[in-house]
Amino acid sequence: MSWKVLRVRGKPGSALVSFSVFTPMFTWRFNTSVPLFLRYGIFERCRELVEAGFDVRQPDKENVTLLHWAAINNRIDLVKYYISKGGVVDQLGGDLNSTPLHWATRQGHLSMVVQLMKYGADPSLIDGEGCSCVHLAAQFGHTSIVAYLIAKGQDVDMMDQNGMTPLMWAAYRTHSVDPTRLLLTFNVSVNLGDKYHKNTALHWAVLAGNTTVISLLLDANANVDAQNIKGETPLDLAKQRKNVWMINHLQEAWQAKGHDSPSYLKRLKMDKEFRQKVMLATPFLVIWLVGFIADLDIDSWLIKGLMYAGVWVTVQCLSKTGIPRGARGFCLISWKSDPGIIKASEEQKKKTIVELAETGSLDLSIFCSTCLIRKPIRSKHCAVCNRCIAKFDHHCPWVGNCVGSGNHRYFMGYLFFLLCMICWMIYGCICYWRIHCATSYAKDGFWLYLTQIASCSPWMFWMFLNSIFHFMWVAVLIMCQLYQIAALGITTNERMNARRYKHFKVTATSIESPFNHGCIRNLIDFFEIRCCGLIRPVAVDWTTQYTIEYDQTSGSGYQLV
Repeated sequence: MSWKVLRVRGKPGSALVSFSVFTPMFTWRFNTSVPLFLRYGIFERCRELVEAGFDVRQPDKENVTLLHWAAINNRIDLVKYYISKGGVVDQLGGDLNSTPLHWATRQGHLSMVVQLMKYGADPSLIDGEGCSCVHLAAQFGHTSIVAYLIAKGQDVDMMDQNGMTPLMWAAYRTHSVDPTRLLLTFNVSVNLGDKYHKNTALHWAVLAGNTTVISLLLDANANVDAQNIKGETPLDLAKQRKNVWMINHLQEAWQAKGHDSPSYLKRLKMDKEFRQKVMLATPFLVIWLVGFIADLDIDSWLIKGLMYAGVWVTVQCLSKTGIPRGARGFCLISWKSDPGIIKASEEQKKKTIVELAETGSLDLSIFCSTCLIRKPIRSKHCAVCNRCIAKFDHHCPWVGNCVGSGNHRYFMGYLFFLLCMICWMIYGCICYWRIHCATSYAKDGFWLYLTQIASCSPWMFWMFLNSIFHFMWVAVLIMCQLYQIAALGITTNERMNARRYKHFKVTATSIESPFNHGCIRNLIDFFEIRCCGLIRPVAVDWTTQYTIEYDQTSGSGYQLV
């Protein structure tokens, strides 16, 4: 009989080294006081030796106990057994003088962290490097563990022996949005300085070149004026490292606070209210200028061409001042209706985190680390609005809002009436030409008719072209939306990402949706058609629906639970 045994050399979290043990018998001939099989969880043999008198509190030559080995290998069954036999849950050991909870945290074993804390493990204890568990979780990017520890009462601004907070460690060690984004949601103090260097989290992010976290911290109003013990600001550190991206972003934040006397153009660029006004006004101005220039009583098209070039250059300059390119869209209606925002109090958020963690369900696929909520089925976090939306369809830049369970049918109404208005404009243009232009399509043919109506009123011809263009995309959009709603029973987001969701059956040619109840029923439920009480649509609160199960009673379809 042979076994391949994996063990950890040195500190927890270091590389795994494999050993081969070729013996049919378990012996004590290793140069250690603890047999390898006790460390790596051959449960029955472990129990035999413990029952025979082996002390579970006895450390090996590296001062590591069996509970440490069980914790790092995520062996919950052995942890329960060892503690029942007298194992000390907070016993210190190893090179870093860590507890089993420290070891489990470093390895990212959330289920083990939950189990050890149920047995009374103290996450606030510090290891040999002066870190508590929440600092270790932030260092190694274990977002779910950070969330659980804070929900269980750990201070989000807790300092280790070096005065480093979890946010500082996340900024310095973790080059991703999490767990920094989660800590910011917990209202962490972004401008605290550490004990020895007086560096803020923004300083540490710059030192690490962590551009992702720098953006998050600047959005959270991190203080760009903060100085460390050497009198250096984050911008000074960025200049020392000659990182152009960091320098530009930090300078923008610096100037936004009124430093360096920025030029008038830069002040306008940083003025959010001004940018919003320009965003709203630009499409109207561009449409008017194009028609106005075309209708000018100027015979030279070279002059008109130069004027058009001037309009184009102006729009490009506005774009470079930071005006979003979406401002060039032609729909500027801003809906204020609730698209289905999923809300929860801080206490509810913490309760949810604890419940999910202790049931083994604290997975970032169903838990939003920004909103700190369990995501209902069909919901999605919108990166633009920075909030979770129930039955998310898409974020619509034309209306400046998400489209979800709360306003999807209103969005469909908007598309319908927009299409009607465009048709009315097209009809109006045709009527104008019939009355004011001495030509007809039947008499002159297509090309002559086209040139004559264009010269008769360039402005009207320009508006007709605009109407045709918008008719095409609005018509296509409303048809796609109706097809998804009626024929498929899915949203735009679900259609694009169906393979990511387990409840959809996706083939090369079709998507089988558990929410599809037939064309007529889909339309009745979506538009909430009642027909004077003759029809009863099924109303579902998508902000509270988390799972679905196959309906065994009917043999087809699914039921919400």
